[in-house]
Amino acid sequence: MVKNFTGKPPIIIAHRGASGYRPEHTLAAYELAIALGADYIEPDLVSTKDGVLIARHENEISETTDVASYAEYAHRQTTKIIDGESKTGWFTEDFTLAELKRLRAKERIPQVRSQNTAYDGLLEIPTLQEIIDLAKTKSAEINRAIGIYPETKHPTYFKSIGLALEAPLLTTLTANGYQGANAPVFIQSFEVSNLQDLSTKTDLPLVQLLNNSGKPDDFIVSGNERTYADLATASGLREIAKYAQAIGVHKNLLVPRDSSGKLRRRGAVCRQISPTSLVTDAHAAGLLVHVWTFRNEDCFLPLDFQGNPQGEYELFFSLGVDGVFSDYPDTAGFYSTVQW
Repeated sequence: MVKNFTGKPPIIIAHRGASGYRPEHTLAAYELAIALGADYIEPDLVSTKDGVLIARHENEISETTDVASYAEYAHRQTTKIIDGESKTGWFTEDFTLAELKRLRAKERIPQVRSQNTAYDGLLEIPTLQEIIDLAKTKSAEINRAIGIYPETKHPTYFKSIGLALEAPLLTTLTANGYQGANAPVFIQSFEVSNLQDLSTKTDLPLVQLLNNSGKPDDFIVSGNERTYADLATASGLREIAKYAQAIGVHKNLLVPRDSSGKLRRRGAVCRQISPTSLVTDAHAAGLLVHVWTFRNEDCFLPLDFQGNPQGEYELFFSLGVDGVFSDYPDTAGFYSTVQW
């Protein structure tokens, strides 16, 4: 097994909470994640009309709330271009916090997680402050620091409509005592320019997210020709290290899948799984490597690990990663401990 950058067991980041067991981005999902052993809980942050940061996977909320059932909000359905993609629905920036608090969350992928629909209509949309309050309360109760891992969603878009996410995020974190490089927080983004700007305003750890295709939206807007693939090269990682402390990467960037959905292998006889050099290159640049997203359901697993999500964890932990985003923090935590 390859030791990771920290020399400690990989951190377990509860992806939108324990979203395999509860509707994502709800206090119930975050609380359960903590009970199941997560080290960090992850809120995706978007803004309300009145500038409050709340946790939703997207600013379009018809998939994750019951907004469509409110007749008085029917006229707010609209179509917008978000990061180059046309989306029709209801958007957080068109509602005040008070209005959004009337709504209730629902399971985003009911066809996969039908058991979670039992909680539809019961849970509110939480604010960042409420998530921090939960993390602090639970940390004190269990005598274990629970970190937060917020993502700025669509930062260029929100800046363009006068609702930039970064200032209220830093204000909230500072007000709650999150300061310095060792604070239990990581701030993540798929874009580059907002992380570069944040690096001049805070010492809190920053994470550059890397997808397995495409390019950052701020690159598209500015005409920058580089892609995520360029950022994932050894030279690209050295550039990232100038403003961030970690990368958050799509699993396929570490172990690609072939066209059939199997993990790429090498050798005619042994057919060993063939990882890329990304972990080694990132560690050489001084960057932590956090990998997303691990889920137990077969529809998300490579063909090599159907019915065996544990095997997938074991593989990635053996590569020396420093953390994993998981919808099932109990499964992830068990196997990170086994590996160590």
